[in-house]
Order: sequence, then structure tokens, then C-alpha cells
Amino acid sequence: MKKIALLLVIVAAVVGFFHFDLQTYLTLEGLKGSMDTFQTSIAENPVVSMAVFFALYVAVTALSLPGAAIMTLAAGALFGLVNGLILVSFASSIGATLAFLVARFILRDAVRAKFGDKIKSFDEGVAKQGAFYLFTLRLVPVFPFFLINLLMGLTALRTFTFYWVSQVGMLAGTVVYVNAGTQLAQLDSLSGILSPTLLLSFVLLGIFPWIAKAIVAVVNSKRVYKGYKKPAKFDQNLIVIGAGAGGLVTSYIAAAVKAKVTLVEAGEMGGDCLNYGCVPSKAIIKTAKVAHQMRNAEQYGLDSVQPTMRFSRVMERVNEVIAAIAPNDSVERYTSMGVNVIKGYAKIIDPWTVEIKHNTGQVETLTTRSIVIATGASPFVPPLPGLDNSGYLTSDTLWSTLSTREDVPKRLVVLGGGPIGCELAQAFSRLGSAVTLVEKTPRLMGREDTDVADYVTGVLSEGGIDVRTNHEALRFEQHNGVKQLVVSVDGSEEAIEYDDVIIAVGRRPRLTGFGLENLGIATDRPLETNEYLETLFPNIYAAGDVIGPYQFTHVAAHQAWYASVNALFGKFKKFKVDYRVIPWTTFVDPEVARVGLSETDAKAKGIEYEVTRFDFAELDRAITESSRRGYIKVLTPPGKDTILGVTMISEHAGDLMSEFVLAMKHGLGLNKILGTIHAYPTWAEGAKYTAGAWKRANAPEKMLQWVKKLHDFNRG
Repeated sequence: MKKIALLLVIVAAVVGFFHFDLQTYLTLEGLKGSMDTFQTSIAENPVVSMAVFFALYVAVTALSLPGAAIMTLAAGALFGLVNGLILVSFASSIGATLAFLVARFILRDAVRAKFGDKIKSFDEGVAKQGAFYLFTLRLVPVFPFFLINLLMGLTALRTFTFYWVSQVGMLAGTVVYVNAGTQLAQLDSLSGILSPTLLLSFVLLGIFPWIAKAIVAVVNSKRVYKGYKKPAKFDQNLIVIGAGAGGLVTSYIAAAVKAKVTLVEAGEMGGDCLNYGCVPSKAIIKTAKVAHQMRNAEQYGLDSVQPTMRFSRVMERVNEVIAAIAPNDSVERYTSMGVNVIKGYAKIIDPWTVEIKHNTGQVETLTTRSIVIATGASPFVPPLPGLDNSGYLTSDTLWSTLSTREDVPKRLVVLGGGPIGCELAQAFSRLGSAVTLVEKTPRLMGREDTDVADYVTGVLSEGGIDVRTNHEALRFEQHNGVKQLVVSVDGSEEAIEYDDVIIAVGRRPRLTGFGLENLGIATDRPLETNEYLETLFPNIYAAGDVIGPYQFTHVAAHQAWYASVNALFGKFKKFKVDYRVIPWTTFVDPEVARVGLSETDAKAKGIEYEVTRFDFAELDRAITESSRRGYIKVLTPPGKDTILGVTMISEHAGDLMSEFVLAMKHGLGLNKILGTIHAYPTWAEGAKYTAGAWKRANAPEKMLQWVKKLHDFNRG
């Protein structure tokens, strides 16, 4: 209501301005014709005249009315250079700030609701360099004064920053106009004030900060590289450290564009995803799901059976799956593509030199123009008392250890209620383990909305898992050979007995042992990079879990494109990494997938939204497969079909999410999905039905009432 009232006041003021032809006074001819009257008034009441002029100037600029340039001339003509400059400098800055605040109050929420993540990324840029950009715009009179005020109001720039940068940035142009006003009698038009030469001077003044910024960047680069001698020639165009998803894709791209590239990996090719993470976990999840379906075969019209569990055969299959995929990431494949693959440990000696200790013991040193660090992450193991004797497992040791077992763990504790913990807890429960899932926080799946976390908790509990949220692990103990995890809950301690415990409380970057410490690069936190994935040294890049912010295989591959292209071609063109549309899936059953904003995210960012939900219980294909669990939840701006975010719980959520990812990436709304033919009966129809639910909720009711009257009339 306040926004509407303010808007009406502004509209009334603007209409009144033009209705009473006040703009005629704000022309060069009008100013010249009224000079005698104005000068008489100033002579009689100089202070009052200056105050009135100041107020009028503020009003004109605050309302973004035409005439600020004429009033600046008038200040010089009526009050002289010094007084006129003081009046205009403060009045223009205050008026601009008021226009800035009005735009922020009336328009910003609507713009943010419509453009969502795009505004977020823009705000991040403004937070870093907003004052610099504004200063440049203010220096060059080519950019419309009122437009800058309105557009900057839509950003997250602080009001005080906008004010002082505007005042300083506009000072040079203000001096020119006020000074021209002192020679008003000789002016025939405004074009005479800014001659081509003077305008060029302002443009040069405007780009000077950019030139200065480039010079500062060069100076900083020189400072960073001080003490290091850059080789005259290089052995390699690129050395990549780590052969996980990030390193493999980086090497692949480099070889594809005929660069000379060396890939160094001490462990298994394919990294964590192939050997310890995505691949083995999905393999065992599939086996567990089949076992679950066998026990519940009656829902398909069959007799339920208890599967014969040979756990050693289950693990044998997991290893077979890894072996089947391994050739895609093998030394032989990448060597055939032109990558020099070295199995060994890499240590960065200086920004262009890497010492490589082969697994065979041989040591060689290579020089390179650029380096990409893609060393991934390792499981974080909390320093709990008794941990060393607890027999704990992590994703790095889980598969090799269990491959030696004949039987599934009888009593299994999973510490950590994130995606990995939930996936493994459900899988081992379905394979026959008595599973206790321990989570320190009030709910599982902390990155997801509460309704999603509650749904997953319900599914796991129904499957026989003992879910313990708000339970903080304190220590590990053993009594008479019985292993226990002691936890704190509601101020008291409880002991949970187990045979095996899997720690899945998160992952931390692998940064030690690669020589980064000697270069002054911090290794106690995720590797810090800029928007081009450059580290402290502009020729050393990073990609994958080692930097985050999303520890997913597909994000590592996504980052690898930017790292490789910038490393090889950055001196010609650099590309900023784009995190606007990042999907992910948690492979519990049913799967949980998300892209974009959740409701929690939207509320935290102050973004208005409405929710459209479609339950898979209504989908024909889900009914035919007796898999009616789950739903699709889409966030859109109120009344708009723009997709802000999607959360999905479904049998095939990870696959079904791709349609929404494509739509968000290319700016397609729900109307486009609704207008797309989907084969029947398929799971993919869920997207179309969700779009249909949004359409029904946003139907033009008034128009439909008139359409109803038309139909009534046509029936006679």
C-alpha cells in the first residue's frame, strides 16, 4: 500500500509538471528570458533564493524530470562559479540519492522476484566493484544521469556509498556546466557546452579508472611473482594435478585443442567418484533396491520373497561396475587422446615449475605456462575421543574393507545425515543391516526444505532405520569387546552399540603435499579462486571439490571447462564461471533432486515466490508402476511463469530434473513446458502437469467470466 501511495504521489507530481508547462522554464531560452526576474529576487533575498533553488533542484533530480542540465547552468548564471558549484554538487547528489531510494523501494522487489539468481550474481559483482563502476559512469556525461540513479537503486549498493561516489564522480562535469552558466549570454545551445574535444576528455577521464585498474593488476601480478624467475620457454602448456572429474575434463579439453598437457595422478584414475563415491554407491543402491522390491513384490501382483543375501557377491558386483567404467578414465584412453599421463606425486616448486615423483621412484621436473589444481576432497573425520580404535569407515575405506567380508554389517551406525549418510543408511538397511543414522542437527538433509527433510526421514524410518536427529557424537568406547558410540541428546548421554560405523559428516579439500604452502597459498580452507578460477597466482587455476562451492562430479566437470579455457586462452579472453543453474540429486529411494532456489533460500534472500505442487500419486505412469510417492515443487515469482527453483521427490527425480534445468538455463518458463508435447504415459509428463497446475492457479478469472458470458450468449 505504501508503494502504491508513493507511486501515485510521484505520478501526480510528474503530470502536474507537464500539465502546467513548467518544463518551458527549464530550457535555455526560458532561462535567458527570466534572468532579470531571477536576479532581482536573489538581490532582495539571497539566502531564501538559494534555499528555494536548492529545493527545486533536489525535486527535479529526485523525480527524474528533464531540466537538471539547465538548472546547473542557472546555478552558475545566478550564483557564480563557487556558490553555484556548492549548491549543485550537494543538490544533485541528494536528488540522485532520493531517486535511487525511490527506485529501490518501489521496483527492487519486483525485479528480484522476476530475475532471481541473475540479480544475485549481479549483486555479488556490485558488492565487489559497485563503487568503481558507479564512479566511472558518473565521470562520463554520456550516460543519462537519471537512468544511473534508477538502475543503481535496483542493486545492493549501500546508500551512503552511492551518495559519496556520485558527489565525487559528478564533480568534474558539474564544474564544466556551472562555469558555462557564468557565460550564459554567450550560449546558444547546450551542445556548445560539451564540444567534441571536451566530451572526449570526459570519456578518457571515465576510462582512466579502468586503465588504472589494469595497471594495478599488472603491479599486483609483478608483486605476486616477485622472487620467481619465469622460464623463457616451457615444456608444457598445461600441467593438471589430479585425475578426478575436474582433472580429466581439463586434460581432455586441453588435448582436444592441441595443447601439450601433462596429467599427474598418484592414485586411481577417475578419482573419488569412480573409485569411492558416485559409482560404487549407486551400484550398491541398485542392488539394495532390487532386494527391497523382492520383499515387497506383492504390490506388483507377485508373491513376496526374502532374497538370499550373499554379501560377498554384492561387493563383487560393485567392483565389476567400477571395472566396467574404469576404461573411460584410464591412462590408456587419455594417452591415446594426446595427454601425457604420469602416475605419481606432483609438487609445485614455483608458479611455472612442477616436480613429479613417479610411483616408480623416478623424479622429473617440468616447466609449464599454466597449472590446474584438481586434487579433490577427502572425508572429514571429526577428532572424537576413541576414534582410532573405533574401526571407523569412510568413503575412502568402505568399499575395499567390505569387499573382504562375507556378511553385511549386522549393526551399522552411520554418522552424518547428509546425502551420503542417508543414501548409505538406506542401502545397507535394505541389505540386512540394523542401521542407526545419527545427525547432530535437528533434521536430515540440511540443505533442503523442511518438507523434503521430513519426507526423507519418514521414508527411512518406515524402512526400519533408527533415525536419531539432535544427537551429537561425543566419543567412541569399547566395553568387553562391544563397540559403542556415545552421543549427547537433551543434556544426557546415550550409548549406541555397533559392529561397524561409517563416518559421513562432510568432505574437506586435499591441499597439503602439493607445495602450495611454499607459495603462500592458504591450505586450511577451500582453495580461494576468483571468478576466472585463478588462485593467488593468475597462471595457477583450480577446479572441482578442492574449491567448492558445490562438491559434485558434474560441477567439477563444469568448472574444468572454465579452468582449461582460461588457462590456455586467458590472455585473449577470460570466462567467468557460471553457477546460476546447478542441479543435484540425493539417491535415496525415492530420489530427491533440486535445481535453483528452495523455499528456505528464497526466504533468506527476501525473494517473493509462489509454490506450485504436483503429486506423483496423480500421474498415470506412476500408478502403473505402483510408485506413487513424491511430488514436484516449483517456485515462481507471483503471477509469473519464470522458474526460480524446483525440488522433486520421485522414483526418477534425477533424470526428470533435466527438463527444468534446460528451461532455467535458457530462460524458458512453465508456459513453454506446458506447450511442449510429452509422450504418454511417461514420468516426464510430471513436468507438464506441474506447469498445468501453475496455469490453473494463475488463470485470468475476469477474462474467463467474460468468456463464460460469451458461451452463454452463443447457446441462445
